[in-house]
Formats: sequence, C-alpha cells, structure tokens
Amino acid sequence: MNSFSVRTKIMEGGGLETLAPKLHKVFIVTDGFMASSGKVSYITEKLDRAGAEYRVFDQVKADPDIGTVTKGVDMIQEFHPDAVIAFGGGSPIDAAKAIVFFAAKTCDMRECMFIAVPTTSGTGSEVSKFAVITDPEKEVKYPLVEDSLLPDVAILDAELTVSVPPSVTADTGIDVFTHAVEALVSTAATDFSDAAAEKAIKLVRRHLMTAYHQPGDMAARQGMHNASCLAGVAFSNSGLGLNHGMAHALGARFHIPHGRANGILLPYVMSFNAGCSESLTPVAKRYAKIARLLGLEATSVRQSALNLIRTARRYVEQLNIPSSIQVAGVDKAEFEAEAEAMAEAALADRCTATNPRPCSKEEILQVFHKAYIGRLP
Repeated sequence: MNSFSVRTKIMEGGGLETLAPKLHKVFIVTDGFMASSGKVSYITEKLDRAGAEYRVFDQVKADPDIGTVTKGVDMIQEFHPDAVIAFGGGSPIDAAKAIVFFAAKTCDMRECMFIAVPTTSGTGSEVSKFAVITDPEKEVKYPLVEDSLLPDVAILDAELTVSVPPSVTADTGIDVFTHAVEALVSTAATDFSDAAAEKAIKLVRRHLMTAYHQPGDMAARQGMHNASCLAGVAFSNSGLGLNHGMAHALGARFHIPHGRANGILLPYVMSFNAGCSESLTPVAKRYAKIARLLGLEATSVRQSALNLIRTARRYVEQLNIPSSIQVAGVDKAEFEAEAEAMAEAALADRCTATNPRPCSKEEILQVFHKAYIGRLP
C-alpha cells in the first residue's frame, strides 16, 4: 500500500507575525552565527512584540552531533516550552527535530508547536520526516526517519537566504536537485511524490543559476526556496537512495558539507544506477523521463540518460563544486584507508534501502573509487 502525507502547514513569504501572539514560552534552536550576528532577531523581535518568553539554544554546529542533541534535550526539559522554533539551515532544523523527538521520550510534547524557519534553500528539512545526527567518535551519520519529526509549520521567507555566500547557494542548490532526482527514481515513489519532485526539478532549472550569479534576485531566491520545500515533500514520502547513503558516509569521514558531497557523487551514482558502463538497467528509463522534463531527451534511452548525467556534471562545474573526491582535497592514502568502511556505512544507510538499483558493498566501493578519480563513461 502506498501513502503520501504533507502534515506541515507551509507559509510562503513569512507568517511568524500571525503565530507569535499564540505563543507563550518558546525554545529557539539555532547556531552560533545566527545568534552572534543578530540574525536570530528575525524571531526574537516578533516574540518580544507578542510578549512571549523565550530561550535561545545556539550551540548547533554543522553536522549536529549526539552531544549537542543531549544538551538541547536537557535544556528543553527544564524550560517546558509550548513551542519550538528551528531557525537556520539544515543543521539547526535537524538538531531541533532530534531534540524534540528525544525530549518527547521523557516529557509530554504533544501540545508543543514545532515551527521550522529555513535560512537556506537546500535540505527541505522543514517538511521532511528525516534528520541526520552525527556520532563524531565513530565518524558515522545516523539518519532518523519518523513521522513525528515533521514540523507543524514551515515558514518560507526567501529574504532570509539573500545574504548566504555563493558557495552555500551552490551546495544547497545541488542538494535540492539531488533530492528531486533520487525521489523520482526511488523504489517507493508514487504519482504524488513524483509531482512534487518534477516541479522541484523545473524550478531548479529555472532559478538555480540565477540565484547563484545574482543573489539579490528575489524571484530566483523564492523559486529555489520553494523547490527545496517541494523536493523535501517528495523525498520525505518516497525516500532517497544510494547517493545520500554515500554522501552521509563521505561527509562524516572527511567533513565535506552534505550538499557538496551529494553534488560530487551524483553523476557517478547516476551512471551506476543506469548501467551506463555495462548494460542499461530499468533505471535508465526513469532518468530518460527526467531528461524529457529538462528538454534533454534524445533518440535513445541511453543517450537521454547520459544527457541527464552530463547535465548534473555541468551543474557541478558551473557552481564551482569539486568534480571528484580528489579535487575536493581528500588525500589518496586517507581515502583508501577509509573507502571500505565508507562503503559498508553507505550500504547500511537507511537512504540506500530505496535505491532503484540493488547494490553490494563491492559495487559501492567501485562507485567511490570512480568518484575519487573522476571517471565517468
């Protein structure tokens, strides 16, 4: 039986002003930069005007870890808020999800409203039931997948994304594209998840490069913000695939930002899934369908799939994302020492379970090696 759910209320262009008067005690989860730069005032000023009490937890760093989540759980249990607001990129939102999830194990969080306010256009975490938490000692990323992780409200205000550096626009933008592509070819895809993913891909085609080169273009910024959210809706329902399983392993071991890791790996994973180096797999037909969406369709399935793979590679080049793991600065000896463990981690990753082509550890290891040297068919 297939199912599709969009529990989160999505408010485009703002909305916290209307919510703030209903809130009394608010726990804000963000990162140190958002707090020290004063950007968190986007939240706190509205709460001040509404007369709400709040506490700011600003200890989230990139790739939020178990220790950070534990601190947040302790703080939220002591404060007893009636709302949690996650403010920032994917890391604060993922951390807030995990904090709320684990806090609910020991105290009643059913009446606590969970609001996500993304400041980057990439993770789709504001509407997904996924969160990724890192164990720094084991150098492993653990994806949490639970319906209870879904925020109640997502506020999509593209004004918050204007000041992000071009590299962040690039990394998060290619993350959106990867989410949508993996959602479309997932073994758990449905007509409903396909509709969201297809629209996300069209928005990426129309707006990503403009947002990257002209950061003040608000139409492009809102277009990418919406694309990110739609891709999040899609993959939250369909699951992801091997690309994310490998990116989690690569990012955990070599501290490569998640979106960038996805972008580096995407052409190589797509090539494997389509069977471009051997004989074509049924996945190639799904890639050909995506190529048609982008106006890249050719006279054969193989050529259409190759056109899509090359377009993904071209996006990576135009966004100044490294074209291989080696170009990303990973030492060869260090890569070789970690490659087998990364392949094992990717195989065990929950995202890999819905990959459209079954894969073994040995095959994943081959893809990692191709991605290291930058070899495509």
